[in-house]
Amino acid sequence: MKRQLIALAGALVLTVSACSAPGSDSSGGDDASGGEKKTLTFSRSQGPYSELFEEAIVPILEEQGYTVNGVDFSDLLNADIALNDGDVDFNVEQHTAYMEDFNNNNSGDLVAISPIPTVPAGIYSDNYDNLEDIPDGATVAVPNRARAYLLLEKVGWIEVDDSGDFAAIDESNVTENPHNIEFTEMKSLSIPAVSQDFDYIVITGSIVYNAKIDPSTALATEDIVDNLVLQLVVKEENQDAQWAQDIAAAYHSDELKDYMEENNDGLWWIPEELQ
Repeated sequence: MKRQLIALAGALVLTVSACSAPGSDSSGGDDASGGEKKTLTFSRSQGPYSELFEEAIVPILEEQGYTVNGVDFSDLLNADIALNDGDVDFNVEQHTAYMEDFNNNNSGDLVAISPIPTVPAGIYSDNYDNLEDIPDGATVAVPNRARAYLLLEKVGWIEVDDSGDFAAIDESNVTENPHNIEFTEMKSLSIPAVSQDFDYIVITGSIVYNAKIDPSTALATEDIVDNLVLQLVVKEENQDAQWAQDIAAAYHSDELKDYMEENNDGLWWIPEELQ
């Protein structure tokens, strides 16, 4: 009986310890001892946003005594689920249009607390040097994202009904298609590899970066409207926590301004309030 009680006590200790991740506490703002939380966990993805955070923001936070750990995710949906469940503290990979769609469809309580530098989507082509030469029946590969269709509307190729759910815009929302464009919706990561098979492709900024495409070769880039600006995102209960405010402050810092001046080769669009 004594051995059974000891084993039960050990199991309870392990259970309590497991529930305290990430970084320590379930309260969001403070650690288990009541002090300021100093160990942070974020969802990391392949692409420019996580790399910018690790190269330019983490050093600022480390100078303030923070330890920052990244957990790899292959897609934003699972990253947001982890954030909403409290398995990570924040992410830096999404705009408000996506975040609001996630909240609506997943009973989420995620909030954006600061804009961050953003990479615009663009139109590229291995077969044409300009937009004016688009042939009738042109083949265009697009990611299944609203911003791709809005970019094509910007250059005058199509008209889109955007009166409904912004995040849900797809080919069915195209109301005018004078060039009879044949759209192929694909996963963003797959598009660069098949660019020669299409007259034009639309790719988002993170894919431009990952595929090592020269951003200056874009035939057109999107206008970054407010709900497409990338954001620092946390759970609502943590938005006023000191650690969250310190991350936001790092994105507004002179250190980041200096970093962007030295490292922005035209890839990044920087929100006015960060300039």
